[in-house]
Amino acid sequence: MIDIGGDPGTTRAFAQAAEECGYDHLGAPDHVLGVNVASRPGWGDRNTSADLMHDPFVLFGYLSAATTKIGFATEVLILAQRQTVLVAKQAASLAVLSQNRFRLGVGIGWNEAEFVGLNENFHDRGRRSEEQVPVMRQLWAEPHVSFKGRWHTIEDAGINPLPPGRKVPLWFGGHEEATLRRIAKWGDGWIMLAHPPGEKAVAEFAKLRGFVEQEGRDPASVGIEVWVSTGAGAEADWRREFQWWKAAGVTHVTLNSAYGRNHHRRIAGRTLAEHLAAMKQYRDAVADLL
Repeated sequence: MIDIGGDPGTTRAFAQAAEECGYDHLGAPDHVLGVNVASRPGWGDRNTSADLMHDPFVLFGYLSAATTKIGFATEVLILAQRQTVLVAKQAASLAVLSQNRFRLGVGIGWNEAEFVGLNENFHDRGRRSEEQVPVMRQLWAEPHVSFKGRWHTIEDAGINPLPPGRKVPLWFGGHEEATLRRIAKWGDGWIMLAHPPGEKAVAEFAKLRGFVEQEGRDPASVGIEVWVSTGAGAEADWRREFQWWKAAGVTHVTLNSAYGRNHHRRIAGRTLAEHLAAMKQYRDAVADLL
């Protein structure tokens, strides 16, 4: 959406083209507020008010009616700047209406301006998120919940509808050890963006698997997602990278040709046609490796 715009026709065309190409899922970021960079000259290359981003629940609700097979993932929803019970309700409703095609990726965020605007505390966001997750899991699993924590009180109440299977797949973004431990305890997967293929990534995957085992869970039950792009290299390079990630145990490879931070390289083009071409070119290059 940042590049191609967010009108209904363009949004629908992009999603339907991805589904037709054979992609498994669409990801969407979450930023409620964007700052005016004119008043913040040192802001850098982070998100601003110039970046068009639909609310992911609204976006995926719309796209779930425009598609039939492709899945949807928030990558990532800033959980601590949102009301926990409301997120649980929105995620459950989307899971039902999309016929179980939704997974909820969450993170703690970095933009203090958003927390201030949403009347939430930026400085305790990690600790609060650790209470938010079990609250959501209980609300998805049980018709009535009683919970008393530091930040949440629920007195014998619940959400309706409940999600299919009484759970929503829960993935985490972030790269601190605390994040890996949260994944080990509660998560279905890790969205890993910080490290290119190499020893550091392998070491972090091993660390996560060790934490998962400490929680008495099977490491194979926790997925790992990485992002790739057609912004650098050619088909042979993309195939080698894909094969490397697959051998390292990565379960989800997401093409994001509009992301250009750290080792990631975005494509030069900004139009719908150029993004669709990149999408098809990458899928054709790795199709036999899936």
